[in-house]
Amino acid sequence: MNKKTLYVTDLDGTLMRNDKTLSEDTIRIINSLIDQGMLITYATARSFHSAWEITKEIHFSVPVITRNGTVLANQLLKKETDIQQFSDCDVHRLRHMLSGIIEHKGFVTAYFDGRMTKSYRKGELTIGLQKYVDNHSGDKRMKPVTDDMDLFAGIVTYVTLIAEKEELQPVYEKLHHTGNWECVFQKDTYGDEYWLEICPHGATKAQAVLKCKENLGCDRIVVFGDSINDLSMFEIADEAYAVANAIDEVKSRATLIIDSNENDGVANFLMKQYSYPPHQSLPW
Repeated sequence: MNKKTLYVTDLDGTLMRNDKTLSEDTIRIINSLIDQGMLITYATARSFHSAWEITKEIHFSVPVITRNGTVLANQLLKKETDIQQFSDCDVHRLRHMLSGIIEHKGFVTAYFDGRMTKSYRKGELTIGLQKYVDNHSGDKRMKPVTDDMDLFAGIVTYVTLIAEKEELQPVYEKLHHTGNWECVFQKDTYGDEYWLEICPHGATKAQAVLKCKENLGCDRIVVFGDSINDLSMFEIADEAYAVANAIDEVKSRATLIIDSNENDGVANFLMKQYSYPPHQSLPW
């Protein structure tokens, strides 16, 4: 009897090309595999809104994983379905520990009556954060505030800092060893700045993948990635594949290294290595 497998791919630097798009071949191949019964999804640090704009032509029918495992969403209905949040105590501690830092280096993702906002402090920002704000100038979710207390208003789910590595390294060290939360610290896929992303406790790509595996009744997990935040998935996967452009640490933990994101590595690998009987029944 064939074991039911859940396939999970990272987006940026893995399924997506360096120009932040999906190729027509990748879209065609993944949709064909889904139609044949493959259980495949993506896991990304992006917000669902951002990820959906890029992946909307692929008909992912199992929950997609966003915000490094903080948010699960229904791709077809374009709806977030499972959102983890910081406790009031954790919000208080983060506000205190990031005082004097978050105001210039980061933004806070929160929800107000189900609507997501990204609050940042008006004023002098790091080059990386200013670039992010400028690139999202038309995004109604971006919320400039003048009062520091307003940065952490609402139901807080995610905190993001963007700056040079040497600026964020001591912040990461402090947060990583204290507090009831998860931290991801890595270089931006498309630039030189570093991102420090802070998620609620248990909100990791790995935990979200395991939740999907259980809900779908799968026996195995196969993952694809290129960066630091994919390593948690590699640790719990039965097979883990690194694209050729992945960082060395990811390659060293991979079952195999496949072709790069620029050459549709994930889609072509799946097409060549796996086949499914037509009209395979799905569990929903």
